[in-house]
Amino acid sequence: MKPFIIGVAGGSGSGKSKVTEQIIHAVGAEKVTVFIQDNFYLDRSHLTPEERSRVNFDHPSAFDWTLMTKLLDDLANGVPVEMPQYDFTTHTRLAATKTVTPAKIIILEGIFGLYNEEMCKQMALRIFIDTAGDICLMRRLKRDISERNRTLDSVIEQYSQFVRPMHKKFVEPTKQKAHIIIPNGSNKAALEMIISRIQSVFNGDKINLDDGMFFDED
Repeated sequence: MKPFIIGVAGGSGSGKSKVTEQIIHAVGAEKVTVFIQDNFYLDRSHLTPEERSRVNFDHPSAFDWTLMTKLLDDLANGVPVEMPQYDFTTHTRLAATKTVTPAKIIILEGIFGLYNEEMCKQMALRIFIDTAGDICLMRRLKRDISERNRTLDSVIEQYSQFVRPMHKKFVEPTKQKAHIIIPNGSNKAALEMIISRIQSVFNGDKINLDDGMFFDED
């Protein structure tokens, strides 16, 4: 049986990771492989730090689509893959890779999760997280400053110059490909729909949708 592939897309800071975590919590980590699109940024080690700072990382061309589609196809066919690892502080790909094994469910998560037509055709369920821009910016500020050694000014400049325009041009239109659109990060009703769809495929598998999970209600 082919894996049940789920695409989780949405703008930077929209809450994609939270929805992915909730799905994993509900179905069980042993049943899920997570395919993080952020690992597939092209390596920029040949550029100077100043040149790297001018790269538009929010354009589809910033990603290694050839490798991404190949590894997803391998996982879909039951073949373990060596996942690249990316360093966001230096904008370079690490030498070490991470072995990722197939599972019953594969979650592809990323801002361009629903962008590639070839990938979309493999997805049994396509989800778009539709969160207000001001909320996304606040989350991005917190993450980039604390985790990626960015300054406040640099995050705001990148957001206004690249992130928001590219979201409008490339990311937001992919919402039309989604089976489920979740507003404002996540909510229990949406997750129930997602889990119900998964359960219909894996009949008999235990689904844990307890009331203790955190949800950002509308």
